[in-house]
Amino acid sequence: MKTVAGIFASRDAAVGGIQRLRGIGVREDAINVLAPGTADRLRGNVPTDEAEQPGMGTAIGAVAGGATGAAIGLPIGAAVSSLVIPGIGPIIAAGIIGAALFGAGGAAIGHSMEENLSHGLPRDELYLYEEALRRGKVVVFVQAEGEHDADIVRAALEASGAESIDAARDEWWVGLRDEEAAAYRARGGDFDADELTYRRGFEAAMLPFVRGRGYDVVVVELRDRYPEICQADAFRCGFERGQVYDQARREGPQERAA
Repeated sequence: MKTVAGIFASRDAAVGGIQRLRGIGVREDAINVLAPGTADRLRGNVPTDEAEQPGMGTAIGAVAGGATGAAIGLPIGAAVSSLVIPGIGPIIAAGIIGAALFGAGGAAIGHSMEENLSHGLPRDELYLYEEALRRGKVVVFVQAEGEHDADIVRAALEASGAESIDAARDEWWVGLRDEEAAAYRARGGDFDADELTYRRGFEAAMLPFVRGRGYDVVVVELRDRYPEICQADAFRCGFERGQVYDQARREGPQERAA
């Protein structure tokens, strides 16, 4: 099973993309959507576990269910949940992710989301979806049967104006690069030579299993994932800077683009 995602600038653009996917025969139950929601769509309150780290897949403030995608203007009949993610705000989740969230209840919602990511969002890309939602964009992702079907889905999403996850990742880094280069050089580092290693460390700080945990605490786990570079000074510096950035963006006020 291959997950293919596209990021759309608006709800209308995402609707067009979903309609194209359905037109080429993508099953409705293979289409999932994450979209910025509004507070008036939320019903009821769910206690937040204060021990949780805020962010997608963890601390959730509110949830509502019982609607379908079609009922909120998305051309799919999948179950929909609305929830509040601290640092991001209210979002709507339709499809497998929506059903998983709604079925979990309470503080367990976040854990359910992470446990169900093998059927939905790739874990390593969560921060990119968070950033897209924070900017008011809509994420559409499809579970394709294999690489051939995934290529067809990618082409359909691209033809509908979607930004790929790889493009979103590069755009995200471009927006951070100058500041991070200055910070690393201030510590005596050669950013031109070490940028790739530094960036890998920065991105690693936002992986779900390390969020809020210090480098020394997770170094063994990082070694399994980044065996060649995790103990390099550039990687550790990028990791520590990434943690500061991640914490600030999840705690600070967020302003979505119109």
